[in-house]
Formats: sequence, structure tokens, C-alpha cells
Amino acid sequence: MRANFLMADRWYGTAAALIQPRRSAKSYNVTGHLQQGQTLKLHLDSATALNTFTGYGEGYVVVNGERIERSVVVLPERILTDWPAASFASLAPEHFAALAALGREIILLGTGTRLRFPRPEIIHPLIRAGVGVEVMDLQAACRTYNILMAEQRKVAAALLFA
Repeated sequence: MRANFLMADRWYGTAAALIQPRRSAKSYNVTGHLQQGQTLKLHLDSATALNTFTGYGEGYVVVNGERIERSVVVLPERILTDWPAASFASLAPEHFAALAALGREIILLGTGTRLRFPRPEIIHPLIRAGVGVEVMDLQAACRTYNILMAEQRKVAAALLFA
């Protein structure tokens, strides 16, 4: 897997100057963060029916070309737009009990523009079910989801915008 990314129609990365991306190449930004006002487009060239993050910016993510601006749970085979957790402050154990019922091996919790850790008692339903949980900012959750999904892992990204 190459760690090149496309920003403003220019390729960046170690091999970018020498090698143009192959038709089936997967391009991810696995290093660095965006500066204020920049957007990032993540491209997956191979045609697939699985959900991948194809971009994100301030206050939104793009999944397979569809812009989403509210809390959401993204799985490779479906998108749950009705996740009731509206913000980090409103997280409750029942939100994580619903995630545990999805049958995933790992849940990526994207906590918005900054990294915030929920209290242990809130994520206890995932721990009790033996489901791994990784907490990160929203952009890191998108990038990590794409990598784990490409590895055919049973992953879900639960994203909060507020």
C-alpha cells in the first residue's frame, strides 16, 4: 500500500514524483493533518460496493461521494444515519450497546475536530461484548477506517461532529 495523497489535484508522497498511481491503487493520507480551510479527497480507484470515505472537511465527511453532516455510523456494507448520539456530550451507554450489537471486531469512535475520551462506564457495553474501541479525532477515524476496511476487517466508524 502506498501512502500518497491527492490535495488540490497534486500528488504528494515518497513515490509520487516517480510513479503515477495505478488504476487499482488505493490512495490514503496516513500522515499529517489538514490546515484550516483545506479539504482532502481520498480516492479508491477500484469499483466496489463497500463504503469508503472519499473525503472530509470541516463539519462533514463524504462516503462514496455522498456528503454527510451529522452523526453517523459507517460500516463497509451499510451506513446508519439514525445513530442517536448527536454530540460527544450526549454519549450514553445505550449508544455503545447499539454499536456492540453490530457484530464488529473494532469500533472507531471519531470525536469531532479534537480527540476526547468518553468515560469508561459509557463504553462498558463494548468492553463487555469483547469489541475493541479506538478513540480518535474524526479525520483520523476516516483514514483508519479505510485502511482497516481495505484489510477486510470487521470495522465500523462511529462519527460525532459536535
